[in-house]
Amino acid sequence: MQELIFLIKESPEGGFEAEALGVAIFTEAEDWDELKKKIREAVSCHFDDDTHRIIRMHFVKEEVLSA
Repeated sequence: MQELIFLIKESPEGGFEAEALGVAIFTEAEDWDELKKKIREAVSCHFDDDTHRIIRMHFVKEEVLSA
């Protein structure tokens, strides 16, 4: 079993962007449910085998505050 970690962030144009760590997989979507679907599709297209994979989605929100 292989584990893939995706960093998720809000896109400046709206929606979400997802980028895998350690693997060249990137996708984007307008909403959260569509993003999950697109991540599964991108992982399936990237790997040719039938290995079972766990996908972890880490949402990162960057915020700048002034003190």
